[in-house]
Amino acid sequence: MSVGVYVVRTGTANLASVLAALERVGAACALTDDPEAVRHAERVVLPGVGAFAAAIDALRDRGLDAALRERIEAGRATLGICLGLQLFFEASDESPGAVGLGLLPGTVRRFSGAGGVRIPQLGWNRVEPDSGCALLTAGYAYFANSYRVDAVPEGWRAAYTPHGERFVAAFERGRVLACQFHPELSGAWGHDLLRRWLSAGDLGC
Repeated sequence: MSVGVYVVRTGTANLASVLAALERVGAACALTDDPEAVRHAERVVLPGVGAFAAAIDALRDRGLDAALRERIEAGRATLGICLGLQLFFEASDESPGAVGLGLLPGTVRRFSGAGGVRIPQLGWNRVEPDSGCALLTAGYAYFANSYRVDAVPEGWRAAYTPHGERFVAAFERGRVLACQFHPELSGAWGHDLLRRWLSAGDLGC
C-alpha cells in the first residue's frame, strides 16, 4: 500500500497517537524528516508536543521549514496539530526570539490566567466554527495548551472556543487545516474531522 500521508518528525512530538488515529481512519502513513517527501507528498501532518523554539529549530536544521512553507502557500493538503498550528505564525511568547514559519502574521500568546483560569488548559472544550467552514463542525475536542491565537487573517475560516477568553480552536483554507486541539485524541468527532481532511480533495476543497 502506498503512503498517502507523511507525518513530519519534528523531534519534539509524541507521534504514536497521531499515526494510530490516521491508520484508524484508513490512511496509509509514515514518518519523515525528508524535505523532498514533505514538498511532494499527497498529504502532510505537522504535529507538535513540546516547545516552540525546539520544534522550529528541528525543522530548520533539516530544511523542513522551507518545504512546509512551499506546500502550505501552494494550498496543498496539510494538517497542523497543537504546536503545529502555532508554528504557522511568526513568533510565540513561549520562546522569545525564536522565529516561526511566518506563514501568518502575529505572535502566539500565553493565556492571561484572568479569573483564575487554569493554565495549561487540559481537557475537553466546545468548538464552534464560523459559517462557511468546509472541514470544521461544532463539537467537543481535547485540548492541552498554555498558548493560543486570538484571530486569523482574512481569507481563512476559523473555529473558536472559550477558556477564560475566546481564542482560535482551529482554522482552515482549502485543504490546509490547523487545529489547536488534538483531533487524534478527540474521539469520534476528531476522527470524523480527520476523515474529512483526508477526503478534502474529493470534496473539491
